[in-house]
Amino acid sequence: MGSLLKLSVSLLLVFSFHTASAGDPTVVAAGAAEAGMGYACIMKEGFWPAFHNQALLPYQNAFGAAVSYENRFGLRELGTEYAAIIIPAGKASLGGIVSHSGYADFSRSSAGLACGITTGEKLSAGIQIDYFRERYAVEYGSSQALTFEAGLAISASEKVTVGIHIFNPLPPSLRKKYMPSSIRAGAGIWLSGDLFTSAELRIASGHSLGLAAGFEFEAAGNVKIRGGYTSEDNRFSLGTGFLFRSMRADIAFITHQRLGISSNISLTFIMNNNAR
Repeated sequence: MGSLLKLSVSLLLVFSFHTASAGDPTVVAAGAAEAGMGYACIMKEGFWPAFHNQALLPYQNAFGAAVSYENRFGLRELGTEYAAIIIPAGKASLGGIVSHSGYADFSRSSAGLACGITTGEKLSAGIQIDYFRERYAVEYGSSQALTFEAGLAISASEKVTVGIHIFNPLPPSLRKKYMPSSIRAGAGIWLSGDLFTSAELRIASGHSLGLAAGFEFEAAGNVKIRGGYTSEDNRFSLGTGFLFRSMRADIAFITHQRLGISSNISLTFIMNNNAR
C-alpha cells in the first residue's frame, strides 16, 4: 500500500509540474501577489516580478529579501518553497533566487543569478542564469541542466509599461537535456492611482498560445485586493496583501478545473516603505 501511495503521488507530482504554473517555464510560481493576478506581472514593478522579468530588477532600488510558499492542491509533497534577495547597485540591480519542491523519491531544485540594468529613461534589460536539478528514487539517480532567461521592460508612457521575457532560447543541439522554451509578452496600465491592470500572452514548447490577465486595487490604506485569470486550464485566482512599514504579506488562491485549489503565501522585506 505504501509503494502504491508513493507511485500515485509521484505521478501526480509529474503531472502537476506540466499542468500547473510552477512546472511550466512560462511562469515562475513565486510571489503570492503575482499569483493573485494570474501571474500577469512581467511589466509590473515589484520584488517577485523582477524574477518573472529580470528587466524589472533596476526598479527595485532598495535591498530586499523574501520567501514564498506554494501549497499545490493541498498536498505537502507538491509544495514549492522559494527564497530570494535583490541588491541594488546604482542603475543596475543584482538578484538571486532558489527553490525546492518534491519529496524523498522525486524532487526538483533550482537556483538563479540575475542582473538587470536601465539603458535609458524608458528601457531596461535583464538576464538570469538558471541551474536545475531533479533527483529521483535512488536507483534512477538525478539529472541537471543549465540555461538562461532574459527580458525587456519598456515604459511606453507614465501609465503604460510593456514587458517581454524569454526562457531557455537555446537551440536543441546545445542542450544535453530537453527543457521547454517559452516567451511572454504583455502590457500593464494604471487606470487610476489605485488600480493597476495587466494582460500578457504566453507560449511554451508543446503548449498552445495562452492568455493571462489580472488586476490589483488598493482598497484601503495599505490593503490590496487582486484577481486574475489564466486561459490554460481556465484558472482563476484571487488574493490580498498588506504592507506594514518594510514588510509586505500576501496570500493568494488559484483554482484548477481538474486538480482543485492551490494557495500561495509570501513575505517580503524591503529596506524602505515605498514599495508597491
